[in-house]
Amino acid sequence: MTPTPHKNAGALSLITLALFASPMALAQGTGWYGGANAGRSGAEIDDARITSGLLGQGFNTTSIQDRDRSNGFKLYGGYQFGPYVAVEGGYFDLGRFGYKANTVPAGSLDGELRARGLNLDLVGTLPLTRSLSAIARVGVNHARVNSRFSSTGAVQVNNPTARKNETNVKYGLGLNYAFTDALAMRLEVERYRVNDTIGNKGDIDMVSVGLVYRFGGPTPQPTPRTEVPMPLVVVAQEPVPTAPAAVPPPPPAPVVPVPAPSRRVSLSAESLFGFDANTVKPEGRASLDQFARDLSGTTYSSISVQGHTDRLGSEAYNQKLSEQRAAAVKHHLVTVGQLNGSKIVAEGRGETQPVTKPEDCQGQQRTPALVACLQPDRRVEVEVTGTR
Repeated sequence: MTPTPHKNAGALSLITLALFASPMALAQGTGWYGGANAGRSGAEIDDARITSGLLGQGFNTTSIQDRDRSNGFKLYGGYQFGPYVAVEGGYFDLGRFGYKANTVPAGSLDGELRARGLNLDLVGTLPLTRSLSAIARVGVNHARVNSRFSSTGAVQVNNPTARKNETNVKYGLGLNYAFTDALAMRLEVERYRVNDTIGNKGDIDMVSVGLVYRFGGPTPQPTPRTEVPMPLVVVAQEPVPTAPAAVPPPPPAPVVPVPAPSRRVSLSAESLFGFDANTVKPEGRASLDQFARDLSGTTYSSISVQGHTDRLGSEAYNQKLSEQRAAAVKHHLVTVGQLNGSKIVAEGRGETQPVTKPEDCQGQQRTPALVACLQPDRRVEVEVTGTR
């Protein structure tokens, strides 16, 4: 029995669909990770070789039933050296394959193969968006192949069991989608070159999906909310001289409100939104609700909401994300905080107004250290101008 390549057009089509359906990608930083995949494996049984072997023993083959699909899995761990390169090793089990050949004179030959072993790969990563990356791998696998043969009728088997250990190449393609800095999902198509126990060499393919966990990823720290009190300024009234009893005192001068200084509040993006999201999360809603209550009794002329991002990612993507986050904050202040929407202006500034300085946060690759250093740049600023 010889496992040989089988068609993977369907699997490659799945990868293409996933590529166009996913909205974002993330260039991974450095560090250790581990994961597990499970899926379907397949090999093409060499029926012509089986028929030829039986014919050499004096048997004509009347039919062959192939068992060329199975379930497989792999467990792996690796180290990511940067956004583009990792080294990964693990254990794989490609499943069981077999056949049953019926012969004349009356009899049958049944064969079964199981392939499992260890692998070591070099993995390349190409970031596509903030959360989606394409991956490609090439490496070696050391596979142990166990075979069992049985027969009925006139067919006789001399060696019912056999085992083979060989080292060969393996390679594959896939997609990696990061839900967070620590957790991601992989979809992969891989080809393992193996040697069977009767001197043949072929390929076993596996299409699998699984989860990857990265150890020691950065934990976003929310920026403390800065509360700037809005002072109330009142013009003092000059003392009124005491008039003669016969002359009534003039009415008091009206209190004239004086425009108050602008009030600016800066809220970190991590305290308002989930990772790479523009929907206000519960903690962020609580902060915005408190902000709206603080404006109770204030006659404000305008409220400016500005979204800001760090410089990681494309300029166009960052501009759109900052606009969406500013619009989400305005929507909450109007619908839940009951503020006057006609006086609120929401706009995105993208990465154009960072808080950090270039010399403070150096580098362009998305490493955990750089992400943490640029945290102050990811924010939403709300400025209120008004009188009380």
